[in-house]
Amino acid sequence: MSPKHVVFKKVSKDKSVAVYMGKRDFVDHCDFVDPVDGVVVIDPQQLKGKKVYVMLSCTFRYGRQDMDVMGVAFRRDLFVVTRQVYPELQDKEKLTHTKIQQKLLRKLGDNAFPFFFEFPDNLPCSVAMQPGPSDVGKKCAVEFEVKAFCGENQDEKIDKQSSVRLTIRKIQFTPENTKLVPVAETTFEFLMSEKPLHIKLSLPKETFYHGEPVPVNVEVTNSSSRTMKDISVSVEQVTNVVLYSNDKYVKSVAKEETNDSVPSGTSLKKDYTLYPLLAYNKDRRGIALDGRIKHEDTNLASSSIVKQEVLKEVQGMLVSYRVVVKMIASGTVGSSEVSLELPFRLMHPKPEPDDMVFEEFKRVYLKGVVYGDDDESPTEA
Repeated sequence: MSPKHVVFKKVSKDKSVAVYMGKRDFVDHCDFVDPVDGVVVIDPQQLKGKKVYVMLSCTFRYGRQDMDVMGVAFRRDLFVVTRQVYPELQDKEKLTHTKIQQKLLRKLGDNAFPFFFEFPDNLPCSVAMQPGPSDVGKKCAVEFEVKAFCGENQDEKIDKQSSVRLTIRKIQFTPENTKLVPVAETTFEFLMSEKPLHIKLSLPKETFYHGEPVPVNVEVTNSSSRTMKDISVSVEQVTNVVLYSNDKYVKSVAKEETNDSVPSGTSLKKDYTLYPLLAYNKDRRGIALDGRIKHEDTNLASSSIVKQEVLKEVQGMLVSYRVVVKMIASGTVGSSEVSLELPFRLMHPKPEPDDMVFEEFKRVYLKGVVYGDDDESPTEA
């Protein structure tokens, strides 16, 4: 018996159009992006002679309160393209590009029509800032959406009763892992101390996967006259909102605070293990996420990989990670904080082709969460 493939289905309230898609996550492989494909099913009687269009859009929303205008948050469309699917302008065979489209067209009958879009190279990946408990209706996000609607032409106002909206995600997997072992080291000199403090920070690899522990090696050689104490090691998420505002958010997503100390004339070499997980940061405002938090497979935002020819300003939000070690240098003339940071990547592993089955894209809804009209439910094909 062949395995069942999960297909996402959404029907308009007046039953005039329905959209079927085989997946909702589309991968940016850096040199190309998975195309967006699916099938629209129409009810000719409900359409009453109107045309049917499908739109693919990428929108940047920035819901800061001081940028709201009459209750509407700031937004900018980074990419919008609309195609007519009915009456069809080309033969179905020319618009059918994937096996799932072929299977859906056979199963759904003569009133099913395929659609197909390709992403341009310069679009960002899906990312959203986690709102706080009191931030109702506000969001800062880069979002992708497929919308099907009917009308006399594509520019007329869209009737919500005759339209379907499906949120999709554009994601990146880690590139080929390099043999690079990240290392950072520095030397601090203090007043009234003849010799310096030397700190070395290292990681076993450059890229870690979501859910993976991050082992950090810290070496402290204290030749100074001061005592190093209260050593802490953390993973910081740095989110730059580069479109318009140029805001920067730095959030610690994993941290270990210790009483470790390194007296004058001694050294310390120790391994610490950090766990940068969304599960430990769910109620914290301003954490960047991959897509929306209302699904269980959402995680901390992946590190942004920007192609060389693409302007950072059109990316909306850029996310990076770093390990930071801090300690207090205590002496007779007071105390001061010293720190050292080391960047790394946090991403999804690249799956093997045989593992790319539709079941992996099925969303599991969180218990106790109320969903709006724009949420989709999976069906089986």
